[in-house]
Amino acid sequence: MAPSDTTTGHPPEPAPGRPGPAEVPGGPAAAGPADPAELAGRLRAVIQHLLPVLRGHSTHRDLTPSRTAALARLDAHGPLRVSELAARMNIALSTASRMVDLLDDRGWIARRTDPVDQRASLISLNDAGRALLRAVRRETTGLLAERIGRLPPDRQHLLHAALPALEELVDDAG
Repeated sequence: MAPSDTTTGHPPEPAPGRPGPAEVPGGPAAAGPADPAELAGRLRAVIQHLLPVLRGHSTHRDLTPSRTAALARLDAHGPLRVSELAARMNIALSTASRMVDLLDDRGWIARRTDPVDQRASLISLNDAGRALLRAVRRETTGLLAERIGRLPPDRQHLLHAALPALEELVDDAG
């Protein structure tokens, strides 16, 4: 029986780059589906370690993760009111308002009066914000492509096969 983490009772997380028990031929995956709690812990750990790697290689130092998230939400769902942006980012209205002011100061968004309610504004990406977001996405995609390209073909295939399930997790999050 594999040792378990004394704080959670789950098997310890594998070292980076090392296969976990579900990946070993004849391991738990061969016997049946993996434990969702174990998968969640391992996925969280991978994401937690991968995001700083991607952020650390960005040439856009003034674009923080929260600013990137705001630009991405505006790209996907804009134009939005500040309150709608706050709801989509799951942040307080005051935080979203400060974020919008900062994005506006940087020249990445456009504001216009909401035609439905003249007291409110609609926020959207402008050309500079759209170009910045595309550049950041190209950088991170390039970095990931380079790292994926160094994986053996069988690992690339496993990653490809996992993408639909990961995309479902995102879809479920709204």
